[in-house]
Amino acid sequence: MRVLLSTYGSRGDVEPLVGLAVRLRELGAEVRVCAPPDEDFARRLAGVGVAVVPIGPSARALTTASPPPSPKSLPQRAAEVIAAQFDAIPPAAEGCDALVATGMIPAAAGALSVAEKLGVRSVSVTFQQLTLPSPHHSPLAYPGRPFPPEVTDNRVLWDLDAQSVDTLFGEALNTNRASIGLPPVDDVRGYVLGERPWLATDPVLDPWRGTPGLDVVQTGAWFLPDERPLPDDLEAFLNAGAPPVYAGFGSMPVRTAEDLPRVVVEAVRAQGRRVLVSRGWADLELIDDAEDCFAVGEANHQALFGRVAAVVHHGGAGTTTTAARAGAPQVVVPQAVDQPYWASRVAELGIGVAHDGPTPTTGSLSAALGAVLTPETRVRAGAVAERVRADGARAAAALLIDAIGRDAASA
Repeated sequence: MRVLLSTYGSRGDVEPLVGLAVRLRELGAEVRVCAPPDEDFARRLAGVGVAVVPIGPSARALTTASPPPSPKSLPQRAAEVIAAQFDAIPPAAEGCDALVATGMIPAAAGALSVAEKLGVRSVSVTFQQLTLPSPHHSPLAYPGRPFPPEVTDNRVLWDLDAQSVDTLFGEALNTNRASIGLPPVDDVRGYVLGERPWLATDPVLDPWRGTPGLDVVQTGAWFLPDERPLPDDLEAFLNAGAPPVYAGFGSMPVRTAEDLPRVVVEAVRAQGRRVLVSRGWADLELIDDAEDCFAVGEANHQALFGRVAAVVHHGGAGTTTTAARAGAPQVVVPQAVDQPYWASRVAELGIGVAHDGPTPTTGSLSAALGAVLTPETRVRAGAVAERVRADGARAAAALLIDAIGRDAASA
């Protein structure tokens, strides 16, 4: 039994596939992953023994490009991503019984099209519900295509979202589909979602309230227990004093009006706390040689977040869930896409605060930390941690293996 997992995006799009791949392998499946060719992605997957097929340009290079991609360039960049799917996935999917498509809509559309051509079962997965049409929330606007401010009906907004998706991605998708003998699709978003998309998020942190006509399967978030030890020098820093405040922005190249490393360090020091800075794609570094600061690269967040006083981060789905599972109070400084949503969920649950906007200052970040570094927030965070599921990847793997088995039985 062979399964191909395909994605294109940041670390938050790749890391969940690590958990699913290992759980599928435990059930007897041979698994390979199509992902951007970034070294850290390949290293992470290789660390759990999963074969990687590089696809498309570097996700980090696209994300951190300066100046950033303009709205006008989005269709062209999407066309390149779609073409890469049509090039790389056919040989990777050879002999596969199922394909799981995640990541950016154009990437998923390309992967699903190849699965359609090959007659392989496919599943569309999202790691945040804001891509799923619902009367309960509005869609995310694409760069350069804001929604009319006078429109507030979510159903109308979702209709406009479908039009934007078709305008941005439809031509490139259908050109590539025609090249392999597939008919055009006239609703790209609907094609990607299908009738039964999977939502790989935790129901406590991200409760799904349902949409008529859309049979969403919420599996829980996909995590793999991380047994990697923390680096010796990081262990020494943690053991040398009170729990520090962790600050890291993952795959986001945070752009601020001030020097971000100085903002972070001075805001944490203002609360009388030690500072643990994660370099990430924002390239955070220390501002001096004081013993109360430490900079770390790749590290086991599952082990680390349980030993810090609070987590300051960008609000990615994976980081938010990992911090919540660890019972760590959070300060979310949302930068883009779904991150304001996760910031709002952290605030609503009372396990942290949402920073007002993407540009922190020393004063604003210090104030946010002051609000979460309290016994009350720590208690609430601990209570929520006890309710967050840990079996999402295992549940998803079992669902997929069962579906493949039914296909084989009916063949």
